[in-house]
Amino acid sequence: MGLDNSALAPPRTEEVADGVFAYVQPDGGWCVNNCGIVTDGGETALIDTVATEERAVRLRKAVADVAGGGPGVVVNTHHHSDHTFGNHLFAPDALFVAHERTRTEMTAAGLGLTQLWPDVGWGDVRVTLPSLTFRDRATLNRGGIGIELIHFGTAHTTNDVVVWIPDRGVLFTGDIAMSGVTPYCLMGSIQGSLDVLAQMRALGATTVVPGHGPVGGPEILDANAAYLSWIQEAARAGAAAGMSPLEAARAAEPGSFAELLDPERLVGNLHRAYVELAGSEGPELGTPLDVVASFMEMVEFHGRLPDCHA
Repeated sequence: MGLDNSALAPPRTEEVADGVFAYVQPDGGWCVNNCGIVTDGGETALIDTVATEERAVRLRKAVADVAGGGPGVVVNTHHHSDHTFGNHLFAPDALFVAHERTRTEMTAAGLGLTQLWPDVGWGDVRVTLPSLTFRDRATLNRGGIGIELIHFGTAHTTNDVVVWIPDRGVLFTGDIAMSGVTPYCLMGSIQGSLDVLAQMRALGATTVVPGHGPVGGPEILDANAAYLSWIQEAARAGAAAGMSPLEAARAAEPGSFAELLDPERLVGNLHRAYVELAGSEGPELGTPLDVVASFMEMVEFHGRLPDCHA
C-alpha cells in the first residue's frame, strides 16, 4: 500500500508570464517536482515530466487546458526519473530534448528509482530517452517566444539544463535550485552548484521556477547558495574532527536550514563535499559516488525511509 497523499494540495498551474506557466506539485519533497509550459501561436514546449503514471496523466491534461493540445517539444532538465518517467505519455508526438549526458544517465539509471520506494504507486513508467541532445547551449522557439537552454556546468547533476526565457524574465532552474526544500548534490557538485547559481543569478531573472517547491524570485538562488556554503563549512569542520559524513551530519547545527523539507539530504551532500574537500575528483566534477549506500545512511540519519509522496 502506498502513502496516503490525500492531505497534499493538488498540482496547480500558475501563469508566471504571458504564455509561460509553472506546473507546481506540492509538497515538493522527494519525487514531487515542478514542470513548465511555454505556449504561443499554437506551439507548445513542456519543461520536464513527472514521476508516476497518474501524475503524468494529470500533467497531460494541464498542458491541454492551457495550450489546447499536447507539446511539440519536451525539455528534460536532467536525467533524474522524477523529471522523466512521464515522458512516454507525450510520445510519439513530442520531440524530447536534453543535455547529451542526460541520455547516457537515463539509460544507466533505468527504473532504479522505483526500487528505493517500492510502495509508491508508480504505474506504467518507462525510460523514454531524448532524441535531440546538445552540449552547452541551444535555442528553442515556440511561436514568438525564444527559449534558451543552457548547460552552465555540473551542479545538481553532471547534465543540468536551465531554461531561460529572457523576454519574459522567467528562469526554470531544474533541480539546481529548490524552494523550501533541501538542495541535493550527491550526483553533482557542491562547488559546481555554487558556481552555476552565480551564473544563473547574472541572467537577471525576475521569476524563478525551482525544480521543487513554490515559485519565487532570485532570492531562491540566494537561499540555495547560502545552504551550500554552509555544507562546505560543515564538511571542513567534520573532516578536521575526523568524522565520517554521517557523523558530521549528526554533529551539524543547521539553524534555519532545519526547516527545509527532506533535511536528511544533508548526509548525501556531505559525502559530495568531503570528496571535493579532499581534492580526489580531479578536474571533472561529479565523479560517481555510491548512491545506494549514501541513501541508506540518509535513512539511518532520518530514522526511517524518507517519505515519498509521488
